[in-house]
Amino acid sequence: MTALPRTALPSYVNGNWFTPAGDGTPVRDASTGEVVTTVSTDGLDLGAALEYARTVGQKSLGQLTFHQRAVILKQLATALTERKEELYALSSRTGATRNDSWVDIEGGTGVLFTYSSKGRRELPNSKIYVDGAVEPLSKDGSFIGRHIYTRLPGVAVQINAFNFPVWGALEKFAPAFLAGMPTLVKPATPSGYLAEAMVRILVESGLLPDGSLQLVSGSVPTLFDSLRLGDLVAFTGSASTAERLRSHESVQIGGVVFSSETDSINASVLGPDAVAGTPEFDAYVRQLMAEITVKAGQKCTAIRRAIVPTASVDAVVGALRTRLSEKVIVGDPRTEGVTMGPLASLEQRDEVFRQVGKLVSAGGELVIGSAAAPADLPAGGAFVEPMMLHFSDSDTAAVHEIEAFGPVSSIFGYDTVDDAVALVARGGGSLVTSVATHDPVFAVELTSRISAYNGRVLLLDRDDARSSTGHGSPMPHLVHGGPGRAGGGEELGGIRAVLHHMRRTAIQGSPDMLTALTGVWHAGAASAVGGEHPFRKSLAELKIGDQLVSGSREVTMQDIETFAAFTGDDFYAHMDEDAAAANPFFPGRVAHGYLLVSWAAGLFVDAAPGPVLANSGLENLRFVTPVSPGDSIRVELTAKQITPRETDEYGEVRWDAVLRNQRDELVAQYDVLTLVAKTRAAA
Repeated sequence: MTALPRTALPSYVNGNWFTPAGDGTPVRDASTGEVVTTVSTDGLDLGAALEYARTVGQKSLGQLTFHQRAVILKQLATALTERKEELYALSSRTGATRNDSWVDIEGGTGVLFTYSSKGRRELPNSKIYVDGAVEPLSKDGSFIGRHIYTRLPGVAVQINAFNFPVWGALEKFAPAFLAGMPTLVKPATPSGYLAEAMVRILVESGLLPDGSLQLVSGSVPTLFDSLRLGDLVAFTGSASTAERLRSHESVQIGGVVFSSETDSINASVLGPDAVAGTPEFDAYVRQLMAEITVKAGQKCTAIRRAIVPTASVDAVVGALRTRLSEKVIVGDPRTEGVTMGPLASLEQRDEVFRQVGKLVSAGGELVIGSAAAPADLPAGGAFVEPMMLHFSDSDTAAVHEIEAFGPVSSIFGYDTVDDAVALVARGGGSLVTSVATHDPVFAVELTSRISAYNGRVLLLDRDDARSSTGHGSPMPHLVHGGPGRAGGGEELGGIRAVLHHMRRTAIQGSPDMLTALTGVWHAGAASAVGGEHPFRKSLAELKIGDQLVSGSREVTMQDIETFAAFTGDDFYAHMDEDAAAANPFFPGRVAHGYLLVSWAAGLFVDAAPGPVLANSGLENLRFVTPVSPGDSIRVELTAKQITPRETDEYGEVRWDAVLRNQRDELVAQYDVLTLVAKTRAAA
């Protein structure tokens, strides 16, 4: 059972738990003010922790393939799932309700599961990722070029915000781990004890490769002094802090990769068609309430600006006020019936009140809620009511520049699409804007014009309202980040985030050298022709470059007409001599391309049961030279890439299939995908 530390919160570095000598800064329960733990890094050698990651962590992760790392991610997710109630119990002390904690905890494990799945489906079972097609660099094919990704040689340092101590860490850890890059996590102080509990579960699982994950609980004022080329920093927090860190010499001239996800004045636009009584209006109000109250509005993706048609402002405010009064009860999240907890700390509450005060001074009218601590709740808790401010002047600079990081949103009107576009853009770059409309014309025009200002755009209507994950929910499959004020980062985003932890390099050389480097056979590289049919070989026996060259088969006019009659494909190029001859691509009637592909299978397949279990697909097909009656075709089939599956008794083999005619001209080329048993016994 994970329990709170009795003294200072420990760090996990150099493969061991480290407890500082002094108690450090107290961290309090967000609802009661009770001291939960203290945080300090006194006596911690940050430089040694970084070097441990670069040496031990790099070595242990470097011994694993993408698929092996992906399997571990799934096992780590399972380990967290089995002990998640321990995390839920601690999460309530941060002010999170059960629903808030679900977003953080289940969202975090969901990221691990997602990256495990995508890693095994979209990455090779190797240590190098090949990017793009081959670039021919010589006429005879003896010199070619290709781009590859290899992992960065340093450590991925993540500096996280207080609002998502589990998800915030795991959404950065997962792609770094999959890339093969060790991670050092620095959580925010107010909720660092929850991040520590999560890391402790991962450590106790025994699944982490040595040095792959470290945790620093407390401040790191000298951290950047120890960073160097090959290291990466992913920061989540304020724009001012991000700018200070970005200006450090290690980033400016030292080659350290720095990405940030910062303040974001996100918007939600109500379409002119979405008037009161429509499903889109109702969905808009439900979403607006959720974004104000989930995590007490402490979300980088929360809606800060509700941009609605001027005529609908009063209706939206009224509907939101009613919904909040019916659905929201503020209090200690451990109390039955409470639906919105406090902010993370009293300091955070006071900061929200200060920012609301600035918005009021700039002309904002509080139309929902009060900028004062609720009198009926404990003074030691960081409680705040949901608040909505109305700005009669939508051009007021403050509403587009000031963020009250809590249950606060502002509403103002627009009259034209041009107005709506301009108002979204005034945010200076956002993580997300949502648009509630059932009018595709409005949706297309607005989205095409605001996308450049956003990392993500959510289109909400009656068709997806029930299935939508919502305005404020970044998904691991898609990019999470935004331009300008939002930091310019691209966290998550599926395999894009993995490649962020790797370096793309152009490699030039011979087909043999590139085959050896990438594990993918390149035309012109050595091949092994003859001997046992490649389809009779298991994965353990098959080698890259194993090749079959078939005999020839002549195409007759009868073959073409039979195929047309059998399939119903009577396209004129196959059945009308005059029309085909008039086509600039054909000399006259020609064979169907799919006839040739079907014949090719008959030329290279081995019919008997064996290691080849199934044909799983065909990719990159292109037809090059037409085949006329009287022409002959043959096939060259070469084992191009072999991908064993870590958890199955079979793997995938990608074959390079080339069809040539009797003049040795290229007729067609494509990749054949087969599932092949690892051993003959498994077949």
